[in-house]
Amino acid sequence: MSESRYVVGIDLGTTHSALAWIDTREVDDPVARVLPVPQFVAQGSIASRGLLPSFLYQAHEAEAPFVLPWTEERRLTAGEYARARGHDAPTRVIASAKSWLCHPTIDRRSPVLPAQAPEGVERISPVEASFRYLEHLAGAFDAWMAVHDPGQRLADQDVVVTVPASFDAQARELTVEAAYAAGIERLTLLEEPQAALYAWTLARGDRWRKEIAVGSLILVIDVGGGTTDFSAIRVEDREGSVGLERLAVGDHILLGGDNMDLLLARLTSARLERENKPVDAWQAAALVFACRVAKEKLLSGEVAAAPIALASRGAKLVGGTLRTELERADVESVIVQGFFPAVAVSEGPAARARSALTQVGLPYAQETGITRHLARFLTKHAAAAGGAGVLPATHVLFNGGVMKSDELRRRTMDILDGWLTAEGRPAPRTLEGSDPDLAVAKGAAWYGLVRRGRGLRIRGGTARAYYVGIERAAPAIPGLEPPLSLLCVAPFGMEEGTGAAIGAVGPELGVVVGESVDFRFFASSVRRDDLAGTDAGEIPLPDVEELSPIRVTLPATLRKEGDVVPVRLASRVTETGVLELEAVPTRPLADAERWKIELGVRGA
Repeated sequence: MSESRYVVGIDLGTTHSALAWIDTREVDDPVARVLPVPQFVAQGSIASRGLLPSFLYQAHEAEAPFVLPWTEERRLTAGEYARARGHDAPTRVIASAKSWLCHPTIDRRSPVLPAQAPEGVERISPVEASFRYLEHLAGAFDAWMAVHDPGQRLADQDVVVTVPASFDAQARELTVEAAYAAGIERLTLLEEPQAALYAWTLARGDRWRKEIAVGSLILVIDVGGGTTDFSAIRVEDREGSVGLERLAVGDHILLGGDNMDLLLARLTSARLERENKPVDAWQAAALVFACRVAKEKLLSGEVAAAPIALASRGAKLVGGTLRTELERADVESVIVQGFFPAVAVSEGPAARARSALTQVGLPYAQETGITRHLARFLTKHAAAAGGAGVLPATHVLFNGGVMKSDELRRRTMDILDGWLTAEGRPAPRTLEGSDPDLAVAKGAAWYGLVRRGRGLRIRGGTARAYYVGIERAAPAIPGLEPPLSLLCVAPFGMEEGTGAAIGAVGPELGVVVGESVDFRFFASSVRRDDLAGTDAGEIPLPDVEELSPIRVTLPATLRKEGDVVPVRLASRVTETGVLELEAVPTRPLADAERWKIELGVRGA
């Protein structure tokens, strides 16, 4: 396949999405340009914005349908107007679809959004919501190019779509599925923290070489609308040249701006209650949307105070309107105390006993202290840098909408400084010059060009080692399951586009064909020495977590249902970050007889 004219980066964000591209003909001074995205900004009014708010609104039957320059009439629209409708029609607005996409206990292809939709409001799946945002961006790109460079379409370009570093394997696969549905087939996935660092190097030009040097260790702190991600990237010497290597990626943490919106809504509701202004359930849902908009304005420094007005339903709309406001100082204070507590580095996330019955909703992290999660990351991965105690970060790069706040960045740096200086290490420096709103999209576009050999590439591969469970042969014992041992099928750091043959590990392995079976996969972010084919031992093992099992029925074809077929295994990580585990019969009945299982693992 020939190389495309443009390389495109898409930030598919929780609260905002953006698209940037680089013209590959600009050899000397490439520029990442941001797409102005046409979208409804009010009823019947279309305007272009650099960001597409990641909200979907389903119009009522009495409302006029939506028509964009590249679409026919639709009841569903994305963008600024959809976000605004969250104030007065919250049950018709989809928000945080990206967070739902990584919900581990629901069918993510099932229609569950809007979560609080009443009867009569059509629901869609998190996958379809993601597809809708990508489809909107694709249509906007094609419409732009139709005017400025006719003949160029997004489907013909090399596209990099970003995902949180902590996205699980299935969420990555579903992101790929949504992209394919939107016509994006020349696709690569990239972790958002890496994209942020790529954007910083692009923005700094050659000046970045004066700010970091061999031996530097960059800590990327990415707090977005739905997730908190930590990554550590080391600057190393590669045969006389500077290179970048990703050392560690944090655990999946569903904690971010969404949690802060809920806290602000709860506090605002309590304030209104004290003023004898009770908030009903419908207004409470609208209040979350109102607090989200206010928080974004306040943390970005746009305003010092943001008004909040909640209309009531029924005839007395004006008389039922509830009014208050949020001030920047109050918001920062609440968020600092609730989400950035000053703790010792030994204070990791606290676990609490969970109720037996719980409402089905987003599986937010139990621990709200982002600094506690950061402490755990730094201590857990200290060994990756060849030491103990705390990962010795020398530089910090902030990313994500939450970290646009100067106060939150200062707070985080003060705490981090204290941890490192207590161990006799120098205080880290902040890497400035990156736009939190657009860095990920721009960095993704630059990565697309780096893949062609134009810049400094971060060497990473898989951020975890991956294992498959092997059921050991053992006599049946009432009440006990057969022991399960773990076989390493992809070592830590296995590069995309590479494979590994898995050698003999003792007794011959076999797969069951013709019946529904579960492949149980496991992962570890700290076991860095296991090679493909390593027998890691029986579960449970420390620092190894089980992933969602993959249930399949391997076709029996020339064999009987339930046959156990002796096989040898091989693994490969594709360019889109899919781990392919292939089982090849040692005594095949046909030349093409083999079975393949796929697990999305890029950055997972």
